[in-house]
Amino acid sequence: MKRMLSGIKPSGQLTLGNYIGALREFVKYQEDYEMIVFIANLHTLTVYQDPKELSKNLKDTIALYLACGLDPKRSTIFMQSDVMAHAQLGFILSCNTYMGELNRMTQYKDKLSKGEESMTSGFYVYPTLMAADILIYDPDFVPVGEDQKQHVELTRDVAIRFNNRYGESFKIPTPLIPKVGSRIMSLSDPTKKMSKSDEADKGCIYLLDKPEVARKKIMSAVTDLVGVVQFDPINQAGISNLLTIHSALSKVSIPDLVKQFEGQGYGNFKKAVADEVVKLLSDLQSKYEVILSQHILEEVLESGAKKARIMADAKLKLVEQKIGLTIDQ
Repeated sequence: MKRMLSGIKPSGQLTLGNYIGALREFVKYQEDYEMIVFIANLHTLTVYQDPKELSKNLKDTIALYLACGLDPKRSTIFMQSDVMAHAQLGFILSCNTYMGELNRMTQYKDKLSKGEESMTSGFYVYPTLMAADILIYDPDFVPVGEDQKQHVELTRDVAIRFNNRYGESFKIPTPLIPKVGSRIMSLSDPTKKMSKSDEADKGCIYLLDKPEVARKKIMSAVTDLVGVVQFDPINQAGISNLLTIHSALSKVSIPDLVKQFEGQGYGNFKKAVADEVVKLLSDLQSKYEVILSQHILEEVLESGAKKARIMADAKLKLVEQKIGLTIDQ
């Protein structure tokens, strides 16, 4: 069975974008792949996090993983910081990554272009930790959004370089990008990705938003003056984003939705999108509450970490032997 790996950084509450672009895909993949899913809590530390908020986000994230349908019996689910081989391999890989490569990372360049002076060294080198997160498990595929594809490409480059220097050590992973809904945009600014760390609360639907709050956000979503429901991401970014959301949740194709709402105003269309979102949130939140009442989160994480450590420690030991960090007996 092919192996697939992915993780989500819990730097804020999980969003509708996280669900459509990642979580629901994880649930599908566990049917056909050996699925490894982790909570990337070390990556949150690249910027300051309020300790209490971070702790709550971690708890909510694992509970929502399970509420979305991830099954601990079919997937390895764990906290990144519970498998410290990630951090150790991350440093080794940073020593096999050139600064020029890190300088070309889009997120770093964006912050640099905006004159941001509070970037941490952790933010600068986090692509090498992400590379370690991936390579330490030898996955065949890594499902990512378009904005993370560059990091998987760097991971591949570093793995190939390491293999050439020290001999075959890592499997070269393939990035897998969902065709529909891989990039859900902000409701208030559809030119930007919906982000859990976005301060513009109106543009982001959180999975733990009250359904009526989510409905209001959809109904107030930015659209345009064209007045026609059609998929045109350039000229009608807002409507196109709502079409993507509706299609992802209803499983009705975007062309069929365009036909369905032909000649109708944006009000009717937004209401239909809101109905789909409310249906999803109500179901997820009901399951979330049941999971919290069962007090199983620690057990799930420890069981997953135990399985992950076996794989990660074996890979780290191999790497250390390859580069000469161990003493030959």
